[in-house]
Amino acid sequence: MLEPLNEGFLSRISDLLLCRWTCRHCCQKCYESSCCQSSEDEVEILGPFPAQTPPWLMASRSSDKDGDSVHTASDVPLTPRTNSPDGRRSSSDTSKSTYSLTRRISSLESRRPSSPLIDIKPIEFGILSAKKEPIQPSVLRRTYTPDDYFRKFEPRLYSLDSSSDDVDSLTDEEILSKYQLGMLHFSTQYDLLHNHLTVRVIEARDLPPPISHDGSRQDMAHSNPYVKICLLPDQKNSKQTGVKRKTQKPVFEERYTFEIPFLEAQRRTLLLTVVDFDKFSRHCVIGKVSVPLCEVDLVKGGHWWKALIPSSQNEVELGELLLSLNYLPSAGRLNVDVIRAKQLLQTDVSQGSDPFVKIQLVHGLKLVKTKKTSFLRGTIDPFYNESFSFKVPQEELENASLVFTVFGHNMKSSNDFIGRIVIGQYSSGPSESNHWRRMLNTHRTAVEQWHSLRSRAECDRVSPASLEVT
Repeated sequence: MLEPLNEGFLSRISDLLLCRWTCRHCCQKCYESSCCQSSEDEVEILGPFPAQTPPWLMASRSSDKDGDSVHTASDVPLTPRTNSPDGRRSSSDTSKSTYSLTRRISSLESRRPSSPLIDIKPIEFGILSAKKEPIQPSVLRRTYTPDDYFRKFEPRLYSLDSSSDDVDSLTDEEILSKYQLGMLHFSTQYDLLHNHLTVRVIEARDLPPPISHDGSRQDMAHSNPYVKICLLPDQKNSKQTGVKRKTQKPVFEERYTFEIPFLEAQRRTLLLTVVDFDKFSRHCVIGKVSVPLCEVDLVKGGHWWKALIPSSQNEVELGELLLSLNYLPSAGRLNVDVIRAKQLLQTDVSQGSDPFVKIQLVHGLKLVKTKKTSFLRGTIDPFYNESFSFKVPQEELENASLVFTVFGHNMKSSNDFIGRIVIGQYSSGPSESNHWRRMLNTHRTAVEQWHSLRSRAECDRVSPASLEVT
């Protein structure tokens, strides 16, 4: 008795786990249904399939009827149902019906497609129109303020420069007729034995009459020209010819050498600037000539006549001054070293300049002390190496200013002003303020820095200390 019960119980468990079919009429599991065991058309799928019977299942039903009749007659003979006295089917009848139903399910599963193909079209939103326009993602653009807009301008693109396309496309005759600034005769040659470049400034012709910006020019018929030579991009180490008085056809015949390796010389550009000397005003630039040295045979050498073109720099620089500052808090002493100057503005037509430096200590707006260096004759690149000491208590240091003025010594009249800078409380520019700040932050240590000289009017405009000195 135990063995049939176990077989019946196991068959019910397997049917419960494997069966997905229900009866349409009694809504019971297939192993419990008794109303429709012989009917095969009343079985339908109620699982995870659509409510409408798919086409593949309709096709399988017709073929399944024929196949099942053949299998039923040959494999499994039909036997009448016999119910047990208690109204239940026997375990043998249940296993037979389960076996037949399982075979039908396996035959249907074999005909079912593995995975249906789903075609999903993209959903388009918008107004329907005859012409479809593709919608592109918008690009985030930066909005510029007026300051950003004007900051993008490059002044050199709008200046008259030798590198501009209109000048490069013109011949020397066309440049001369267009600007009428004259022509310059010069030559170059490189010495491979001594590794230096020689530049010879020969002469100039057809220079224009002088121009006076402030009305202080006395002779408006003749110029006092001289030539400045440098190898770009280095404009600090430049050379300068002597001044030729009252002529529009100066003859210079001067040679200058630049200690530079050959490969480096080929990367430079020779710049020659013709300047008009004016004793009572700032010197005015007449014109310039620029020659890339990579385009010439430096070893073989050569000489050229080149037409002058306008320069974006109307006035020449006044020169540079190298200073050293050192403060000793314990002694309350401010030490100043005037080391050297270079490329100073020439103040004498015949012999260059006789420059010296005047140092004046200003406390607040009161002149306290004045000292000066010796003057060096006939040079625009003087070496001084002179030291000066001023007594300044530490509590007064932040209110102190040093005024440095470069003059050209003149025995017959008053000294010629060359340039000025102010360092301290009322500094004349950012470079001067930076030098003073570095000195305050590093006591007992000498701080050196180059400074570009400024005009008297520029210093008076920005520094009250400049107005207190002469």
